[in-house]
Amino acid sequence: MDDLLKIKGKNIVVMGVANERSIAWGVAKTLFAVGANVIFTYRKERSLAKLEKLLSAAGFEAKLIVQCDVNEDESIHEAFGKIGAEVGTIHGVVHSLAFAHAEDLKNDFVETTRSGYAFAQDTSSYSLIATAREARPYMTDGGSIVTMSYLGAQRVLDGYNVMGVAKAALEASVKYLAFDLGKENIRVNAISAGAIRTLSAKGIASFNTILTQIEENAPLRRNVTQEEVADMTLVTLSNLSRGVTGEIIYVDAGYNIMG
Repeated sequence: MDDLLKIKGKNIVVMGVANERSIAWGVAKTLFAVGANVIFTYRKERSLAKLEKLLSAAGFEAKLIVQCDVNEDESIHEAFGKIGAEVGTIHGVVHSLAFAHAEDLKNDFVETTRSGYAFAQDTSSYSLIATAREARPYMTDGGSIVTMSYLGAQRVLDGYNVMGVAKAALEASVKYLAFDLGKENIRVNAISAGAIRTLSAKGIASFNTILTQIEENAPLRRNVTQEEVADMTLVTLSNLSRGVTGEIIYVDAGYNIMG
């Protein structure tokens, strides 16, 4: 399997670990299991403390941990400069970042504020573009950039509101980035994960209803796990998906195909 994956010893940047339920943490655990060098970014000191606690409890050792605020171009530039200086080559990036103001999720979409709309887009969508731009100079061997989306990018889901629009922009950005970076053998894909009890999911009032609907209607008649999303992310980071770019890959027990 190692020969097929070709990911052992590769430098993979993981962005967006908030707690043990984070999709990003699930991806990190899978990367550690296959011998990748995992590099983490964090936004604030409390995020760093949580990350260090998770690593200690699991017995993992990060290759590097750097501060990165994706709402600030200079912070992203400095973060990837530090990563590049330390490891030389970046082989993959996992972008698992999204945020919107609580009031813009609780209110009707038509009540979305201008500032709230801009913030959700900046954090959840534009940050992928900025990240790709800063990672690019260090992805000299090609590689893979993977981001996390959700079905709300394609369909109206009650309570997802401004985040759905941000995810739609994210998915479009994946395709344009894939076109731009393909000539450098850098692939860009998105995983559209099913409903998982992450920190972000707590902000969606109808989340429990969504879980029940998936269990009742998805072809597999269940919700997916953090591990299943992580496994597919590993595939998109690895040599197994070397011919795949610009795709939105659903890991949702088949729920997206249902009418």
